[in-house]
Amino acid sequence: MTHTSTTLRSMARAALLATLAVTPTLRAQQPTPTSTLPGQRLQTRIAHARTVQGPVGQGPAAQGRAAQGPAEQGSVAQGPPTSSVPAQSAQAAPVPPVSAKWPEPAPVSAPSPPVALNFPSDPTCADLPRIVTEIARIRPRLDDWAQLARFREANLELPPAASGQPRVVFLGDSITDAWDDPRYGGFFPGKGYVNRGISGQTTPQMVLRMRADVLAHEPKALVLLAGTNDIAGNTGPMTVTQTQDNITTIAELATLHGIKVVLASILPTSNYHFTGDSPLGPQTVRRPLAKIRAINDWMRAYAKAHGHTYLDYFSATVDAQGMLKKELSADDLHPNAAGYAVMGPLAEAAIARALGGR
Repeated sequence: MTHTSTTLRSMARAALLATLAVTPTLRAQQPTPTSTLPGQRLQTRIAHARTVQGPVGQGPAAQGRAAQGPAEQGSVAQGPPTSSVPAQSAQAAPVPPVSAKWPEPAPVSAPSPPVALNFPSDPTCADLPRIVTEIARIRPRLDDWAQLARFREANLELPPAASGQPRVVFLGDSITDAWDDPRYGGFFPGKGYVNRGISGQTTPQMVLRMRADVLAHEPKALVLLAGTNDIAGNTGPMTVTQTQDNITTIAELATLHGIKVVLASILPTSNYHFTGDSPLGPQTVRRPLAKIRAINDWMRAYAKAHGHTYLDYFSATVDAQGMLKKELSADDLHPNAAGYAVMGPLAEAAIARALGGR
C-alpha cells in the first residue's frame, strides 16, 4: 500500500503541475471522508493542492485565487484539508473563502491543437494512463519551449557561405518552415539562404532562438515572417503590443550585430476552405484580419522609421474581399505552390533592397 500511495502521489503531482500551467481553476470542495482508496486520495490531493498553491506564475499575493470560467461564477468556498492529506498539510491553516469573482480574460482566439491539453477534470486512478500519455506528449515542449534543439545539429553542420553569395537567414513559423518542401519549388535553390522556420512558433519563441539560429551564422540579412501564431494564441494570449515588442527586440538584436533587417508582413487569412469540422472555427476567426492589418501597418511604419526593409506579402496575396486569395492556399492560412511562387520574387527583391543592390 505504501508503494502504491507513493507512486500515485508522484503521478498526481506531475499531472497537477501540467494542469495548473494551463487551466488553473478553483473548485468548490466538500470535506472528503477519510479513505484509503487510491482514486479518492488522488482527487482529494489534486483539489487541495490546486486551492493551496493557486495559479502557477503568480506571486504570493495571488495565492488562493484562481480564474473562474462561466460555469464557476459566484462565490466559492473551500473547506479545510481532509485527513487523507499528509500530516504536514493537515496542520496548515484553512484556506479562507474566496468571495470575489476573478475577472474574465479578454477574448482571444483559441490556441492551435498542437498545444491544447487533454486532461480529465476530475481524475481517478483509471485516468492515470491517459494523464501519463498526455504529459509525455507535451514534455518536449515543456523541456525546450523555444525548440532550440530543432536546428542544433544543422547549425553545427552549416558550412560557410559560398563566395559571392551573401548569407541570409529566414526566421519564422510554419510558412517559412514549409518553404523547404519540394512541392513548393524548394527553398531558393542556388542561394545562400538558411531556413530557420519552425511550425507553430510565436514571436517570443523566436526571440529566444535569435542567438543560436540567426546571430551565430553572421548573416548579411535577416528575413522575419512572424505574428500570425501570436494572434492565434499558440503559446497563450498575446496583445498586438506584445507582438510588436518582440519584433522590435528581434530587429534591434540583428541591427546590433550589423545584420540588415527585412520585416515581412503577415499574410491574410480566409474562410474559403472551412467546412465546419473544426471546433476552433475558420482562420478568419482564429486570426482576425483586423489584427493582421494592425500589426502590418505598425510594421511598415516601424521599418521606415528605423531603416529596415518592409516586405509586403499582404498586398500581393489579398483579394477584393480582404482575405487570402482562394487560389493561393488550400487551408486558408498556409500558401500552396502558387502562393510561394508569388512570395519568392518579393522576398528576393526585398533582400536586394536591404543589401543595397548587392
